[in-house]
Amino acid sequence: NEWQLHLLTSDLAIYSGCMADVHKSNSDEPELPELEPVDDDSTGDLQSHAESDPGTGRGPSLDELSGIYAALIKRDDDSSEASENESSAESEDFSDEEVVEPEPVPSVEVTPLSILEAMLFVGNPENEPLGAKQVAALLRGVSPREIDKLVKELNERYDNRGCPYQVDSVGAGYLMRLRPEFSQFREKFYGRIREARLSQQAIDVLAIVAYRPGATRVEIDDLRGRNSSSILSQLVRRRLLRVERTGEKPRKPCYFPTERFLGLFGLDQLDELPQSQELEYED
Repeated sequence: NEWQLHLLTSDLAIYSGCMADVHKSNSDEPELPELEPVDDDSTGDLQSHAESDPGTGRGPSLDELSGIYAALIKRDDDSSEASENESSAESEDFSDEEVVEPEPVPSVEVTPLSILEAMLFVGNPENEPLGAKQVAALLRGVSPREIDKLVKELNERYDNRGCPYQVDSVGAGYLMRLRPEFSQFREKFYGRIREARLSQQAIDVLAIVAYRPGATRVEIDDLRGRNSSSILSQLVRRRLLRVERTGEKPRKPCYFPTERFLGLFGLDQLDELPQSQELEYED
């Protein structure tokens, strides 16, 4: 501010000297037009001093101009300080606001029934039924025989609440599914489920694997008398068969029926398959 004041006083001194020379010379040249003030508030004091003595034709002195400038500088400093104080006051008001704590979420009691429900809700990645042994292995003090009782208890609870889903016994396991009366809404969301028919060749391969779980492709080909690679791949893709590889070297893929296979044919386990004499396979 002192440096700016020094420059202003120097300019005003030069300007005052030039104006004095102009008045002394009494030249006929027209007077310079007066500059319009930029800000009425900031130049009000300067205009009042300039018009205080119109008869003399003399402007304010250098000391008066210096005083006016100093007053303007002080007013700007006061206004900036006031704005800073206002900003700090707003920040203090904001910091003083009451912080709303989130409401605590009620904890759910972890019981064998709730764990079973969670497992059925998540389901199997392959959408296969969860077996009783698989579920009981994750529950403490619960045997596979007790799983069926827990499933019935869940279904009773769903019936009382009017839930649109239920737990179905599929093969040797369980699936949480929509009730049949709500299937129309599933079809609107996902589209109608297309039915696929199995060829006679696919049924033959399924029969071989069902009666001989763990059969290799070579054994299946020998029984059928033809290559079964494409059919086996199709049945695995449709999740009717699963592949396991033996620990022997070279490792051979072995084929087993899946839970979906049992559910498709209404079986709980492979022992329920009808026993008959050796099947004859035609080419």
